[in-house]
Amino acid sequence: MAFVLDTGMLPAGDRVEAVHSAMMYASAPCHVIHEDPAGPVHARMEVWDLGDANIFTCRSSGLRLLRTARLARQDAMPVISLAVQQQGYGRLDQYGRQQITPPGELLGVDLSGAYDYSWSGDGAAGCVQIPLDRLDLAADGVRESLGRLRASPLYRLVTAHVAGLARDRARITADPAAPHVATATVDLVRALLASAARTERHTRQAMAETLLVRVRAFVRENLGDSELSAPMIAAAHHISVRHLYNVCSRAGLSLEQWIISERLRGARHDLLSPAHRHQPVAAVARSWGFRDPTHFTRRFKARYGVTPSRLRRASGEALLAPDRVTALWPSPPG
Repeated sequence: MAFVLDTGMLPAGDRVEAVHSAMMYASAPCHVIHEDPAGPVHARMEVWDLGDANIFTCRSSGLRLLRTARLARQDAMPVISLAVQQQGYGRLDQYGRQQITPPGELLGVDLSGAYDYSWSGDGAAGCVQIPLDRLDLAADGVRESLGRLRASPLYRLVTAHVAGLARDRARITADPAAPHVATATVDLVRALLASAARTERHTRQAMAETLLVRVRAFVRENLGDSELSAPMIAAAHHISVRHLYNVCSRAGLSLEQWIISERLRGARHDLLSPAHRHQPVAAVARSWGFRDPTHFTRRFKARYGVTPSRLRRASGEALLAPDRVTALWPSPPG
């Protein structure tokens, strides 16, 4: 679901109030102060659901968002925002820290706290907003990490990820794999904040502690690549294949079986989806990394007790609703 405000469709006299109302919905309650309220105010804001998180983009004339301590005390649900500045310089003052963020860089904001954020002239930013309780990290540690994101070795990786979400927000949120993207996003942000909390001398330890999280996120983002393999994953994380298997083993994870399971889960979703009704079964299999249709069919039947073609036919029968299909062949746990 998307929420979009485009002031280009509104009379000039209604734009200031419209931007304020939209900001209250899209982000945290705050005072919206326009750089030139009597001038050519313009804004386009979009909010796209991504699992428990959302993607928020804003492009506007000069703007200041002032969240006072009084407003912060009225808000009970902590939310963390990681934003990539797209145009103009973002200026943030929060918890006694002043930061200036140029285009292409990442900025972390605790939306539940007091803050003062602005840009002068035309500016733009895209962010992902995640409830703090989804990160499974201590609130105090998260707020400290937000001020030192660049200390993390994951800074560039997460910056590119957030920028990609903001850039392709409509396609990503509409894709059947969006739940996997949502999970990977939370995992990456959790890993970034956990590693940023450490001092430089603890960077290696932080990387080790977040390795499995990063591996899971990498796999989920590359399930459609038929070349995905242990050597490919190990090379992407600058470790040996043996070390990769050891990390997975300690977590009770069989890497190859988990990859196949995730691919089958995604293929099953597509086979039941009306949006993919006219896509051949073999094409669905290829889109989830299965090069051999026979191998895919054998794996699918072993997992779900029915062939992909039979599931597709059943889901298309007029008298058999999608929820009955799910009841007949439920997803196994895990």
